[in-house]
Amino acid sequence: MTRSRAQDLNVCGVTAAIAVIDGKWKTTLLWLLESGPHRPGELRRRLPGLSEKVLTQALREMETDGLVYREVYDVLPLKTFYSLTTFGRELSEALAPVSDWGHRRLERLTDTQSAS
Repeated sequence: MTRSRAQDLNVCGVTAAIAVIDGKWKTTLLWLLESGPHRPGELRRRLPGLSEKVLTQALREMETDGLVYREVYDVLPLKTFYSLTTFGRELSEALAPVSDWGHRRLERLTDTQSAS
C-alpha cells in the first residue's frame, strides 16, 4: 500500500487505518511505545534487523499521521524521545482485538501442523 492511501479520503475506514500501520515495523513500534516513551536507540536495540534509516522513516510517517509525538531535549548530545499520542493510543486499543484474532490464528496453525 502506498503512503498516498493514508491521505485518500475516498477509502473505507479499514483501508484508512491499515494505510497508517502498513509496513513491517509500524505495528511493532506501536506495541513497544505502549509502554512509554523510548529513545530511537532503545527501539533499534529491541528490534534486531531494523536499520536506523527505516526506523527514522517509520517514526516520521507515524508522527505525520498523528500516532507518535517526538520530543527533543536541547542538551548536548540532543536527546530525542518518541511516545504515543492519544490518537496513537486509540489506534493501539482498536488493534487489540485484531491482535487477539492473530494469536488465535497462530494457535490454529500450530494445532494443524501438530496434527499432521
